[in-house]
Amino acid sequence: MTFSATLGAWRSRLPPLDRHIPLLVKALIVLVAVQAGLTVLDLALPPDLGRAERSSPVALDRSGAWLRALPVENGRWRIRADLERTDPSFRKRLIAIEDRRFWLHPGVDPISLVRATGGAIVRGHATSGASTLTMQTARLLEPRPRTIGSKLIEILRAFQLEARMSKREILALYLTLAPYGGNLEGVRAASLSYFGHEPESLTNGEQALLIALPQSPEARRPDRFPDEARRARARVLTKMIRAGLIAEPGAMEAEGEPLPGRAVFPARAWHASGELARNAPGDAATVHSTLDAGLQARLEPLAAAYAKTQGPEATAAILVVEIEGRAVRALVGSGGLDRPGGWIDMTRAVRSPGSALKPFIYAMAFDDGSAAPDTKIQDVATRFKDYQPENFDRVFRGEVTAAEALAHSLNVPAVAMMEKIGPRSFMGRLENAGVTLVRPRSARPDPGLAIALGGEGITLRDLAVLYCALGDEGLAKPLAFTREAEQRNQQSSGRRLVGAKAAGEVLDILRDAPGPKGRIPSALTRGGPGLAFKTGTSYGFRDAVAAGVAGGYVIIVWTGRADGGARGGLTGREAALPLLFDVADLVSSGPSAPPPIAPKAAPTALQRLERAEAGPRLIFPPDRATVQVDAFGPGSRGLVLAAGGENLSWYVDGRPVPLEPVSNRPIWRPEAPGFYAVTVIDAEGREAKARVRIKGG
Repeated sequence: MTFSATLGAWRSRLPPLDRHIPLLVKALIVLVAVQAGLTVLDLALPPDLGRAERSSPVALDRSGAWLRALPVENGRWRIRADLERTDPSFRKRLIAIEDRRFWLHPGVDPISLVRATGGAIVRGHATSGASTLTMQTARLLEPRPRTIGSKLIEILRAFQLEARMSKREILALYLTLAPYGGNLEGVRAASLSYFGHEPESLTNGEQALLIALPQSPEARRPDRFPDEARRARARVLTKMIRAGLIAEPGAMEAEGEPLPGRAVFPARAWHASGELARNAPGDAATVHSTLDAGLQARLEPLAAAYAKTQGPEATAAILVVEIEGRAVRALVGSGGLDRPGGWIDMTRAVRSPGSALKPFIYAMAFDDGSAAPDTKIQDVATRFKDYQPENFDRVFRGEVTAAEALAHSLNVPAVAMMEKIGPRSFMGRLENAGVTLVRPRSARPDPGLAIALGGEGITLRDLAVLYCALGDEGLAKPLAFTREAEQRNQQSSGRRLVGAKAAGEVLDILRDAPGPKGRIPSALTRGGPGLAFKTGTSYGFRDAVAAGVAGGYVIIVWTGRADGGARGGLTGREAALPLLFDVADLVSSGPSAPPPIAPKAAPTALQRLERAEAGPRLIFPPDRATVQVDAFGPGSRGLVLAAGGENLSWYVDGRPVPLEPVSNRPIWRPEAPGFYAVTVIDAEGREAKARVRIKGG
């Protein structure tokens, strides 16, 4: 047979290809149609991620200490999870117990689904869950009644979430939305409220409790139902042992950890941290501020105390800025939320600075060459067109130098200096530095000479910008409330307000100003130049202001009424300057006690440091320990008991343990595995006890 004939016979035995082409095309068309339908359905009915987008932003201080968070709808604390700041062993154990194939399945675990369905058919009720972490996340995003229909929707939503997010994003979303009892949502809120610290490092007991709570958050709340919480924690620890995630002794120690209560979230720097949290970017879990929580904690009660001394309607505000980088280290917006208008941040309120702007009038005059510190000025009754200022004490000094006029805050020389440099030029240079004075609506279009004496408004924050420029050789930069803003300021050259020479001359004058009787801020100025300060009093004694520069810091303080009401006779020198000096003492003095450490549950034997005279201190075996021995009975090696103290007697389950004749040490030889009560008693009858478990080798 020829080759062509052989090939023809072979081809004739093959099935006709054209018969199958229509089937393949139809199958492909059906597949494409299904895919297109699912895509359209997915686009038409996407998962609702609204709850994921609404979370409680958290403001932290410069060292990462908690300042304040803001609740979301219905007062719920939903703090966005940060996987980088969540204990990795907790994440591993959570996945192993809740969804061990989390990293592999597409949102639904078919193996778990088949097992759960089969168990329900055989036993007539559900015996195990099939919900993956992705499905649980879908349910948390769109809560529904627990029905078969809801379960089917959760399955579809799980596929949609997996198509839109990475596994890490889904895990972070679950740890943000998971309920932990009451109005707590998310692992960070739970850890902070129950344990007092971020979930960066969690004990075994804390991890087990956090894994158990979301499955029944209200019934297992440790602050309300401790027995049920303890049982739920124990069940999770048992699962950990079976999964090889924890050794049995570690699980027993975790069972002995005390259950936590619930603490109120701190609200340090209430005004500033709330502002930072509200203005946080939508995708930010935390805002790292420049504030110092320790300094803030010392200044808040100080402001409250000062406010109380100045009357029932008075309040106070404090602003501390580190000149380098313009980092705001402390901001006390009021004398307390319990004071009238206490919720108003007075560092943002527009108030009259009184004479607190005079240093900048002189600095500009020195910088322009219009005057010098030794320039003679007449302090006499003078009319400037239609304006005739008087000194605060209504006494004129005659001829004085510019330095003397500024140091003693004389009004007529300050107005004369303002006339020399020009009010419009003065305001223009302030605006170029980023500071805008607020003039009364009824004022005439051109600024008048009255702005030299406080005839305009300014915020304490803008006042701090100006005084920081004095302390930084005349360069003005905006205040920094975040670490990013601080870094930008450190890299920025700033805007020139006045020259370095003029700024230095003004600071030298302000350092020579008479301070409060018998006061010097020694802590801040030790080893360096003294405190350069200026006070201001507004018309009607409504505002008492004091500003200071020393030790690399600018301090602005204010006292008054939040409603702008007049106060009788309280000047900046009397009502604000003493507070300025007190703040200066606290800025660099450091805390009087060690900062609190985030609470961690210590082993029972180490929960309290006992004094030597408090009785024997049991060293071995420690309470609630599990000890493994090679053998039991009289022939075994036994365990050497140890405790701190003298003339000790040992007992196990009430039976004495004799001392070995040679070594004179108590050696206990357990007769069988199990739990035992070990007691040591000294000659005065004081005792220490431990309950231990003995295991065979």
